Amino acid sequence: MAIAKSLEKYLNNAKVKYSVIPHKTVFTVYDLAQTLKLKLDQVVKTLLVKVDQKYMLVVMPAHFRLDFGKLKKLLKAKKIDIAKEKDMQTKFNTKPGAMTPFGSLHKVEVVADKSLGKVKEALFSAGSFTDSVRMKLKDYLKLVEPTLGDIGKKFPIKLQWQTVKAKPKKVHRKGKGKPAQNKGRRAKNQKQR
Repeated sequence: MAIAKSLEKYLNNAKVKYSVIPHKTVFTVYDLAQTLKLKLDQVVKTLLVKVDQKYMLVVMPAHFRLDFGKLKKLLKAKKIDIAKEKDMQTKFNTKPGAMTPFGSLHKVEVVADKSLGKVKEALFSAGSFTDSVRMKLKDYLKLVEPTLGDIGKKFPIKLQWQTVKAKPKKVHRKGKGKPAQNKGRRAKNQKQR
């Protein structure tokens, strides 16, 4: 699955420099960071929210959680909820978890946490579970022109990249249910017979 054709066309028409980053299938920004061994502030999370009667995209670093109170205050809204998965599928023709952060593609406004400007480049959803888009944050902000505000809370998650060591397979002696001894001991046993 490559990036969405509509996104590719949108970015090419805007003459924005970007690169497509293929990776194993992931469904969360945390898994994406783990897979590519990136810090969480280098991965952007996109949320579809319903603000009163309209939909908006909220964009923030992967390790942030949306503060509904702050967003409500910033937008002077009465009610804010996370959009339902069926709304993503029916109203936006997007699989849950594959929403891109480019509001004009979805014909919605974008609100971004102001902390996004702290990194130079980041990975964004490309409408795919196997490919992401890397681009400069300043290019993203210039292209999308989101409303910026303090709308998130940093959530203390630390990534731990661990290499998993494979356990050696146990070798069984023919006809016996116990693991074989090392070769030197086996050779001694055979000599004694």
